[in-house]
Amino acid sequence: MKKVVGTMFFNESKLLIDKPRKRPTYQMIGGSVEEGELPLYAAIRECHEELGKYASFDEKLFELVMEFDEIATSDGVTPIHFYVYKYNGTLSGELTTSDEIENFKWYDSSCGTDILSNTLKNEVVPYCLEKKLIK
Repeated sequence: MKKVVGTMFFNESKLLIDKPRKRPTYQMIGGSVEEGELPLYAAIRECHEELGKYASFDEKLFELVMEFDEIATSDGVTPIHFYVYKYNGTLSGELTTSDEIENFKWYDSSCGTDILSNTLKNEVVPYCLEKKLIK
């Protein structure tokens, strides 16, 4: 089963999400766990890759808060095991788009769910609302 990580960053009761250039919906900051890589290190690596070189965060403040199995949004068939980390600090610096990432958004429930990947819509946003992490 493919392993995938995502990290939740919060600011003013909003969740940071990004939109890949290749996909129609926003997703979590994250990606695939490489062969032999621990999920925590994959989460940290993916944050560095997706947020850009000017974003700043403390690698010691990642906390595993959720794990679940689902089918990948990307193809609708691949089973994945998803590890979700919560960043227990404040993201600082500047977010920069890249060849991979088209846009960033600070999300709360007033944005609706049409823009969200299945992972965000079905698992992460309900968790964030239940825990009062977002509005």
